Amino acid sequence: MLHPVELLRQPVTFPFSGRTAKNRFLKSAMSERLATFSNFDPCGRGQPTEELVRLYETWAKGNIGIIVTGNIQIKKDHLEATGRNTIIDRDLPSVYLQEWTEVARAAKSQGSLVIGQLSHPGRQVSINIQPYPEAPSDVEQPSTGGVLFGQPTPLTKDGIKDIVNRFAYAAFVLHRAGFDGVQLHVAHGYLLSQFLTKTTNMRTDEYGGSLVNRAQIILEIIAAIRQAVQSPSFIISVKLNAQDSVPQGFCIEESIMVAKLLEIAGVDFIEVSGGVYEQNIRSSRDKPYTVETREGYFVEYAEILQSHLNLSKVVATGGFQTLQGMSDAVLRGAADIIGLARPLTAEPFLVRDILRGETNKAKGDKFPESPMLRFVASAAQIAEIGNGQDITDFDNAFHVARFIAKMQKEIPAAISEALFS
Repeated sequence: MLHPVELLRQPVTFPFSGRTAKNRFLKSAMSERLATFSNFDPCGRGQPTEELVRLYETWAKGNIGIIVTGNIQIKKDHLEATGRNTIIDRDLPSVYLQEWTEVARAAKSQGSLVIGQLSHPGRQVSINIQPYPEAPSDVEQPSTGGVLFGQPTPLTKDGIKDIVNRFAYAAFVLHRAGFDGVQLHVAHGYLLSQFLTKTTNMRTDEYGGSLVNRAQIILEIIAAIRQAVQSPSFIISVKLNAQDSVPQGFCIEESIMVAKLLEIAGVDFIEVSGGVYEQNIRSSRDKPYTVETREGYFVEYAEILQSHLNLSKVVATGGFQTLQGMSDAVLRGAADIIGLARPLTAEPFLVRDILRGETNKAKGDKFPESPMLRFVASAAQIAEIGNGQDITDFDNAFHVARFIAKMQKEIPAAISEALFS
């Protein structure tokens, strides 16, 4: 039997593009918030900065097989968060091709494959950014963590065609910039996920009703990307919810069916995730979210999808902490690739150190049990890496206490309550 390090060091060749990742590690998407932003002028938004280039240059030095960027928005006034998202929008004065070329160069500088994640928030856009969101149907997003959302307008068929073309255009720009592929964000309750879910898709036309109809926009985007890019070696991947974990939400049986459709459409890999704004899912099923129980909390779902696929590779992301946990997920056939997100903000070189045999686990932290607080802390570490600063060590109780005190002073009371409750 292979040693765990040797197992994770193995290259992975993708079935449709023919591209090969140098090892079994993937840096999963996280919003970097390191682009330009203007509250008043949408044309001043979305440009990659020197800080973003430095961030990906750093991660590249960590010997990660595949690097997936944070979710690049395809529409300048429909953003997943207030502030500093990267954007590729044909309606902007520039598509920032030179800047994206620099990001690609930085991320690929040590042999990693670089994938740009593309996304549209649908109804999940703050009312401060877009009071008139667009979505499959007029189902309003409940207020979450003090953030308010507008009543969505159902997309017309022409509007859907425009969305399809915008995804394809963004992929075309990234291909020109030197990216190896794209990932469609079909998880966490964003627009494409909203189309899949019966509770947010009430349509009666060819984009609603049956699961095949609800998946139609995704299949059209994949076809449009292939037409726009005209390169068989360009990777197309999907981040897919295993289930939404809300009543009548997208479920694992539907996820299996969609995964099969994606494989038929030539998707190289599917990254398994779960949950939406209303409720984030953490499997193993009913265990509390603690450092001891969160290892690989989507592995069970990844294993189920894996058993129904013949070609597409499966990525399990979420909660991996130890070399043993990562290698076990591959050994049992649950995943071909291990995705890491927050561990790589605390330790950008973690993969390199694991593959060198210098460590067998990720650094811990001293936070209370608050997934949202950990999310905010990782965002702060991303900014530190991008700005060339020392990374705050949240395994130090003093640093954690200081960070929490700062957050409680700076953020609105409603969000503070969500973070610290």
